[in-house]
Amino acid sequence: MRPEELRVDPVALEIFRSAMTAVAEEMGASLARSSYSPNIKERLDFSCALFDHTGRMVAQAAHIPAHLGSMPDSVATVLQQFPTFAPGDTVVLNDPFLGGNHLPDITMVSPVFAEIDGHQQLVGFTANRAHHADVGGMSPGSMPIATEIYQEGLIIPPIKLWERGEVNRAALALILRNVRTPDERRGDLAAQLAANRTGIRRVQDLVSRYGLAQFQILCDALIAYAERLTRATIAAIPDGVYRFTDYLDDDGVSDEPVPITVTVTVQGSEMVVDFTGSAPERPGSINTVETVTKSGVYYVVRCLMPEDAPMNHGAFLPVRVIAPAGTVVNARPPRPVAGGNVETSQRIVDVVFGALAQALPDVIPAASQGTMNNLTAGGIDPRNGRPFAYYETMGGGMGARPGLDGLSGVHVHMSNTMNTPVEAFEYAYPMRITRYQLRDGSGGSGAARGGDGLIREILFLTESDVTLLTERRRLRPWGLHGGQPGQQGENLLVRASGETVRLRGKHRFPARPGDRLIVQTPGGGGWGCAPASDGDSGPS
Repeated sequence: MRPEELRVDPVALEIFRSAMTAVAEEMGASLARSSYSPNIKERLDFSCALFDHTGRMVAQAAHIPAHLGSMPDSVATVLQQFPTFAPGDTVVLNDPFLGGNHLPDITMVSPVFAEIDGHQQLVGFTANRAHHADVGGMSPGSMPIATEIYQEGLIIPPIKLWERGEVNRAALALILRNVRTPDERRGDLAAQLAANRTGIRRVQDLVSRYGLAQFQILCDALIAYAERLTRATIAAIPDGVYRFTDYLDDDGVSDEPVPITVTVTVQGSEMVVDFTGSAPERPGSINTVETVTKSGVYYVVRCLMPEDAPMNHGAFLPVRVIAPAGTVVNARPPRPVAGGNVETSQRIVDVVFGALAQALPDVIPAASQGTMNNLTAGGIDPRNGRPFAYYETMGGGMGARPGLDGLSGVHVHMSNTMNTPVEAFEYAYPMRITRYQLRDGSGGSGAARGGDGLIREILFLTESDVTLLTERRRLRPWGLHGGQPGQQGENLLVRASGETVRLRGKHRFPARPGDRLIVQTPGGGGWGCAPASDGDSGPS
């Protein structure tokens, strides 16, 4: 049935949409409350979604954009691997080449059964994806400067970790034996399971309330509604072909910049986003898999849609993404991909926005900080003699918008997490936050100024293995329409002796007690020419 032919009472559809979204949000609340790690409990680095019985995403909570188009691929892989399910089954996976993002993101998929005419019938799936602070690999935090995926951590293909409600103890033991913080991982996996079970109960309640036939009709109608809104959004963009190229600073192995090129073709209510011409896959871990590239594109389209538009399978249908295999935007195994999910995804967003700025000059903002400023650290906590593993991303400057300054010190685009509060950070890890402030003046000038970045200074209290995976340390976030670029970021290590060392954007190093790491994040680009008195209104 075509989307325009599938219509239900709009009030009933809105009530159903709100109910499904609320289920996904409640799953997220359950996951945050019951998780062990600060990365999930405090930073909320997870996403939750609901799927119908065929594997189409029906609703997703407003969690992590990087998971937007990739969790559906994980569910599709699960359905291919397992033709049958039973109540109490739960599948886990993290393989980036089987629908995952990168190895720390573990996805959990559970079938939803409802009793229909005395029989248990499959009516849908609940799924969530959470970033675990460590999944093994060559360095604590599992975000290394790697040259192959095997160095990045434990690879989990789709497996039934719970079958008919019973845990697969051997598989769980294998997972926990290959990570640095097994108790924390066990707790976070249990929290993910609790989140899915929360979703199962709520979906069963909805099926009971509506009846299965009406529930499925409303799912179809909600997907069709999202498709209509997406088509209307694309139709409002002038037809044409728009091209843009931007660069990653490097891949962490060499200093060579990494170009990402996009050609966006808009024709009527459909859009083709083609990354032909982007760099070949690289030795370092900035490669990304196709599903993350799709997520970046879908996120940009979602930004153009009405704020309350539903996000589900229908929103993907009018958009075709071409990501040639063997390139940095669609790498093949065994290429490393840890940084692709967090850094290359940001540049994918930048280039698609850059292309669309030619078609929508009064809508698209200047470039935001363009990085998640990934920091991992680990070692032995002297307070209890046990291993610790820390992971965090950091905010920066948002790009200026037409008539509006960019926000300062915020997570942007493909990151939608919080920071780790100082109190939680210092309670959990043998480190201290000695400075945390806005980086005044780092946003680009213009008629509207780019947002400022942050300065976060960390004092190490014990020997630690530290890895930085950051971008925009060489190439500045661009401005638009005469706005100036934002300041690039900078990473500094101040040794206990007083010596200051400037670190590369992607760098692994040993920290000793008394050392301080200073991460200065990029500012956003400016928008429009500044008044003449500003004295800084040249081309970006």
